[in-house]
Amino acid sequence: MLAPGSTIGILGGGQLGRMLAQSAIQLGYRCIGYAPPGDNVASAACVDFFENGWGDKDALAAFASRCDVVTWEFENVPLSAVAALPQNMLAPQPKALEVAQDRLNEKQFVEQLGGTCAPHVRVESDEDLMRAIDRIGTPGILKTVRDGYDGKGQWRIASRRDAAGVRFPGRPCIFEGMVEFETEFSVILVRAADGEVRIWDSTANEHDGGMLAHSVLPAGELIESQKDQARKIAVQVANALQYVGVLTLEFFATKGGPIFNEMAPRVHNSGHWTIEGAATSQFENHIRAIAGLPLGGTETRFASIDMRNIVGEEALTAHRILAEEGEPHLHLYGKKEARDGRKMGHVTRVSHKRP
Repeated sequence: MLAPGSTIGILGGGQLGRMLAQSAIQLGYRCIGYAPPGDNVASAACVDFFENGWGDKDALAAFASRCDVVTWEFENVPLSAVAALPQNMLAPQPKALEVAQDRLNEKQFVEQLGGTCAPHVRVESDEDLMRAIDRIGTPGILKTVRDGYDGKGQWRIASRRDAAGVRFPGRPCIFEGMVEFETEFSVILVRAADGEVRIWDSTANEHDGGMLAHSVLPAGELIESQKDQARKIAVQVANALQYVGVLTLEFFATKGGPIFNEMAPRVHNSGHWTIEGAATSQFENHIRAIAGLPLGGTETRFASIDMRNIVGEEALTAHRILAEEGEPHLHLYGKKEARDGRKMGHVTRVSHKRP
């Protein structure tokens, strides 16, 4: 159990790191961040912040020397950087990053545990792409195997002819057949080192351009009928990884059952509602788990919850939201540049009345 006053290291400088640090402060911990130079908004909640490259082993060693435990706020931290840190202070363990950073391995990992994925095949050339289209059909989506999130590194292909307009990016990709689904949802769980697992309710998630835009509870009958099956898969993944902390698996709700989309070994945008809407937020429970503290309850506290992202220049007038009825809970992340497609904050509305 991590004593009060101990230091938690966070790899990454974005809004998730900022909210993790805020929860750590509440529990009596200090946080130090590490990320390459940039708009590292997590630094506002940290007692110190290393702005160094992922390949700077001296800086990573100095960072680690001041930490009692190290976690991360996004899944694209290079494995080489994680390998340069003392492995016994990492939570979760790097295996989760190894799986999540390769989309093909990720799907194979989940399928081996009984999950169902969209039809998919590895693509390493223009010729491979055409063969994949012939095998799987269209519409489909071409994704880079590594990197890419919020719709980045993805190209939708409506037909074989449409593929001619897609230039192969020159790095390994995966081609997936499009899934006919009714809605999307996430399973967000927290797992302690002793294997205890707690799970939050699943919201119905709406995306815009590949990026989450809106999450709501109640999620609807279809998600309610499929969440237990999805939870079973998520718990199997967490146990297989010996995971410690918050883990997210995204699913499509289809007529034939839940289809796994991707996993995020971290706190997740679709769980931001838990700050106001759950007994314990995803951020606090992640800190509890990696610090060896008892996990908090994950029960939903309200009859209806609505969380929306604030994107781009919407943030410039977001304070107007505070005048709206229903006591909106506004979170702005302190980012300097409000460019198109950039998450600048979110707003959560809660109610004791069902919609």
